[in-house]
Amino acid sequence: MFDYSGRSVFVAGGTSGINLGVAQAFAAAGANVFVISRSPEKVAAAVEQLQASGAKAAGMSADVRDAEALKVAISTAHGTFGDIDVLVSGAAGNFPARANDISSNGFRAVLEIDLLGTHHVMTAAWPVLRRPGASVINISAPQAMVAMTGQAHVCAAKAGVDMMTRTLALEWGPEGVRVNSVIPGPIDGTEGMRRLAPTPQALDAIRHSVPLKRIGTPANVANLCLFLGSDFASYVSGAVVPVDGGWVLNMQGTVLDPVLDHIAASRR
Repeated sequence: MFDYSGRSVFVAGGTSGINLGVAQAFAAAGANVFVISRSPEKVAAAVEQLQASGAKAAGMSADVRDAEALKVAISTAHGTFGDIDVLVSGAAGNFPARANDISSNGFRAVLEIDLLGTHHVMTAAWPVLRRPGASVINISAPQAMVAMTGQAHVCAAKAGVDMMTRTLALEWGPEGVRVNSVIPGPIDGTEGMRRLAPTPQALDAIRHSVPLKRIGTPANVANLCLFLGSDFASYVSGAVVPVDGGWVLNMQGTVLDPVLDHIAASRR
């Protein structure tokens, strides 16, 4: 359905979890895909996997918290595949902890990865986005929409990401660049789910809180990204789109309380 032949896609954080699934989907649709993450080993493994599927793929190690490193990564991607048609910013950090238990460094780390990192990715890519027609997709989280215990740092960071999405949609729209956010719900096989639902009981509680009564897959998120990056979504900008089985409609802000209690008990 989606043909990205000859198009260039840059995926920040595209070496694992949801973001790797997004990179794989664009590669399968014919795109030239460039991925980054902090781990050189993960970059090498992801690129090898993408190339083994027949895709044109490349990547390099870069930390989204480092603005200069992002400029180098974007420049390298541009030199490899030309102007960027689709930019996906998905690097994220998270750990469950009540606000009183989060150190200043811990709070700052999540803000720097999620919020500042998204800013670095977007602004570094601006000079080489294909205009008009480029699509920017920021990977957000339900915590941007619903307050959740143990997630004050993530709620603050992801709410900032979504407001930045809306603001840049205003600023970049006249140049023909679309900017949207995607909000994945509970997604199977991700580091986020391993941290937020570390026990079968916690995972089952989350599953039952989803109106569709199932955990999503990376492919569910990737399919939405394929749409948002395509000409089918050429009039969609400034949107914040959940792909969560309706979870935010029924999401309990205290869903992590059992996990937080378990962490507290383990420290005694």
